[in-house]
Amino acid sequence: MFRLFYRFRQLWWAIAVRIREEDRALVTRILPSEAQALFWRMAPADQRHSLAVLRTLLAWGETHPALLRAALLHDVGKTAAPLRPWERGLVVLGNALGWRIWRFGCSRWPVLRHWMERVRRYQAHPEIGAAWAMEAGCDPLTVALIRRHQDALGPPGPEEDLETQLLRRLQRADRIH
Repeated sequence: MFRLFYRFRQLWWAIAVRIREEDRALVTRILPSEAQALFWRMAPADQRHSLAVLRTLLAWGETHPALLRAALLHDVGKTAAPLRPWERGLVVLGNALGWRIWRFGCSRWPVLRHWMERVRRYQAHPEIGAAWAMEAGCDPLTVALIRRHQDALGPPGPEEDLETQLLRRLQRADRIH
């Protein structure tokens, strides 16, 4: 039931998104200018989501610059294959049902094959976003956090490196929003 409520909330935010002046100032403060251009290329709903992730991290007292930059840019690769909210809903449904069913049905019709290629690019957004962030001059740790933001992590180890510690925080904030 919680996941259903979460998805309805996401849809509402996608429709009713507003970026305020204080949000713009926060982006300017956190990101270097070339990286700001990446942020402003994102769909407004993705911008709002990234700002919510950032604000959660800030509320938790997080200050690491790479973590804050990654919070704003972790979904920037989605602009390589923008999907409408209803298409994103189909992707979520496909994930729930298993992609084998979708691949079989979509391989039969050219229009659906084209759509599945867009979905594949959408699902590759961490790698695409990381490459763009690197081109925009982001530091290697920010790039790594963007690249790995959807990686499955096991239980925390006794001596985790800084990148994995920051990644856990980013993923925790991302799951909330």
